[in-house]
Amino acid sequence: MGHPGTTRRRVLAVTGAAAAGVLAGCSDAGGGQGAAAGAREAAKRAEAALRERTSAASRALVTQYDAVLAMHPSLRDRLAPLRDQAVQHDRALAPPPAATPSPAVTPSAAVSSVPADAEDAVKQLADAERRTSDAQLAAVAAAPPELARLLASVAASGAGHAYLLGGGA
Repeated sequence: MGHPGTTRRRVLAVTGAAAAGVLAGCSDAGGGQGAAAGAREAAKRAEAALRERTSAASRALVTQYDAVLAMHPSLRDRLAPLRDQAVQHDRALAPPPAATPSPAVTPSAAVSSVPADAEDAVKQLADAERRTSDAQLAAVAAAPPELARLLASVAASGAGHAYLLGGGA
């Protein structure tokens, strides 16, 4: 019967396995750094694209506010603060100038036609705020932590705007 304790043979086997693992890690270090740098660059591009999409949604909302205000100037006192916040959302979400994936994104055709009735125009704005808020909230899942917090805050603000514009409905 053999001795069940630590033997020289067992110590040498464990030491050899550990040394082989260390050497394998060292030889792969250059490739690992390149892969990590590539992953960081891909993450930066993805974040810039996400920022551009969500910023473009805020710009489209500002465009819609402007169209409603042009058609119904009597709504200025009610809508101007909400429009100004949408501008701030655009600025906060916009990617840094060097990270912008494309020169400019044209806002979607969210502004179809402004209803002649002011209250219908406000309801249309409330719907646009809800859609934009929902899209920004959905983008939280793909965002890095800091951007996710910003998107959640902007989405909550947009939901509040929709509430205010919809008269609590």
